[in-house]
Amino acid sequence: MAARILVAEDEEPLMLLLRYNLEAEGYVVDGAARGDEAELKMREVVPDLLLLDWMLPGLSGIELCRRLRQRRETERLPVIMLTARGEETDRVRGLATGADDYIVKPFSVPELLARVRALLRRLKPAEIADLLRQGDVELDRVQHRVRRGGRDLHLGPTEFRLLEFLMRSPGRVFSREQLLDGVWGRDTYIDERTVDVHVGRLRKAVHHDGLPDPIRTIRGTGYSFDETYR
Repeated sequence: MAARILVAEDEEPLMLLLRYNLEAEGYVVDGAARGDEAELKMREVVPDLLLLDWMLPGLSGIELCRRLRQRRETERLPVIMLTARGEETDRVRGLATGADDYIVKPFSVPELLARVRALLRRLKPAEIADLLRQGDVELDRVQHRVRRGGRDLHLGPTEFRLLEFLMRSPGRVFSREQLLDGVWGRDTYIDERTVDVHVGRLRKAVHHDGLPDPIRTIRGTGYSFDETYR
């Protein structure tokens, strides 16, 4: 599953340029033209990386970064700050506020893409690892194969994506809406009850031979992959 990147940038030509190049690299890209809009989107779905313009209407990038570092859900979110401010004091301020990297406009797109890859590799290795392991469940992204206790599990494409999404954030509870966005995509208009159907199929596949069920249901909230199930 491709990493999700939120681009918070109010210059439309630059937004289009970034979206085009990031999507060409295989990332799932969402955009926000205002700081408060970006904050709202991240309260609904936390991306894997944030490209954040320093100067945004509604809420400045520097203030948004500060707020993100105060929330448990986003305290470790990789953030690359984009800005026309090139002075050393500005760079220090941006990094001190919590940005992981800092790129001055105008910048080289290949350089930005290289920094995105490097940051995801360093801070979120699960986003690029070929193999995910949680407990006795092993998911191979390259071979599209899932094993549990040495036995192959037969999952449909949707159940595979759903398991991968949950295993990337073990212990975190996702609402049905968040799972729809993360597994099916924002542009897919299907009933939230579809999530329950596919979770049921996934649970049936991984919960066999008396093994504990790693898929946890939180009544009225959603689902999670329980890393403490053993």
